[in-house]
Amino acid sequence: MSADHRAHRDLLRHLDHYVSDSKKILDAWDAYSDEHTDLDGWPYDDHAYGRRASQRDADTAEAFEPLRYGARHLLATAETQLAHLPETNVQSRWVYQLGVLRDALDRLDELHEQWLVTRDALPATAKPGTPDFDDALAAHHAESWSYLDDWATHGKALREINTAARKAPSPLAPTPTPAPATAPDRRAAARK
Repeated sequence: MSADHRAHRDLLRHLDHYVSDSKKILDAWDAYSDEHTDLDGWPYDDHAYGRRASQRDADTAEAFEPLRYGARHLLATAETQLAHLPETNVQSRWVYQLGVLRDALDRLDELHEQWLVTRDALPATAKPGTPDFDDALAAHHAESWSYLDDWATHGKALREINTAARKAPSPLAPTPTPAPATAPDRRAAARK
């Protein structure tokens, strides 16, 4: 197996972990939200609810980090694989899902750049654990969350496309030719 194949396989594994982890994070959030809001969806304690939402956002961002730098590679590979798949092997939703993932990643990259600028502009006393730093980081995570959720929701399409590409007949593989018809055995025909 080539280094490229191993790297791609590792990125798909990161994707699988992210999809799984983000589902657990979201399920825990949904359970918390159901328990701590009234029938109209209003939180019983706005401050505690906000802190818990902030924790959900931070946990989701942390789960995405191992995937962040390989996400573009996964997208590009899936787009190439999709272009070479026989039409009968393609799910119609895949093109849409790849677009959602690409747009979300573009936005996540923009937000990451904005965070770096914000972080660098903080006072020298603003370190992790201080309100200035933590509030700015929480705002960044809150802005990023819906795009991270897009990756959690649609990321499985990358795995599906990869699986379809692996199972599809290779365009480079020779087409099997039927075995030539053999002439009837004259001795067998003479015995009849």
